[in-house]
Amino acid sequence: MNLNDKVALVTSATRGIGFASALKLAENGATVYMGVRRLESTQEIVDKYPNLKMIPVFFDAYKVESYKEMVQTVIEKEGKIDILVNNFGTGRPEKDFDLVNGDEDAFFEIIESNLGSVYRISKLVVPHMINNGGGSIVNISSIGGSVPDISRIGYGVSKAAVNNITQQIAMQYARNNIRCNAVLPGLTATDAAIDNMPEDFRKSFLSHVPLNRMGTPEDMANAVLFFASDMSSYVTGHIMEVSGGYHLGTPQYADFVGRKMVEQ
Repeated sequence: MNLNDKVALVTSATRGIGFASALKLAENGATVYMGVRRLESTQEIVDKYPNLKMIPVFFDAYKVESYKEMVQTVIEKEGKIDILVNNFGTGRPEKDFDLVNGDEDAFFEIIESNLGSVYRISKLVVPHMINNGGGSIVNISSIGGSVPDISRIGYGVSKAAVNNITQQIAMQYARNNIRCNAVLPGLTATDAAIDNMPEDFRKSFLSHVPLNRMGTPEDMANAVLFFASDMSSYVTGHIMEVSGGYHLGTPQYADFVGRKMVEQ
């Protein structure tokens, strides 16, 4: 896909889905600004790809003032932002349980972080996209935003809100040729997930995934590339699950098929 002459901004782009997305966009010709906290260490990563246009820019999701500085830096250097990937997301699994037992402060902190970052950064970027004649926003949500769970109520609600704001932006700015879509990863083999995932949990989850494997950051990056490119020029407001078919079948799937496949 040809993204030559396109300028992209990807937040939280040092590893996992964020880095895979930044790399995928750059490999397809875009100039990619990577919103990160650690500029020097990110530059060391970028230096491994001398033929790609990947540029670290300071971004701290917990310091709202850095949002404007990040966007302004890109605009000053490039004059536009064609593609925005809102990748930042966080959780508090040690405090975020069910409604009664979860920590109330943690609930609202998660919503403030996950929804607030998408809202604030998009609010800063959209006027520039309007001036430039259009653009594409891709929000990284989660399968947890569309499938209720027995725990992590704050995370699930925050990602459901990301899904909704995706469609709100899509509806409100389609007239300006701005598209907005969301990618909903399922169980994904990022370094953080692999390091903290009990084997019993992995097997239990995969018994509900018909494709019988964890997703990879590159799987998610491929979806991001689709939404960022003209291949999806007639697609907006779409909430795309990239989850291997998770929750597609009835509960009997896991009982009679899924668990056997996981053990093979």
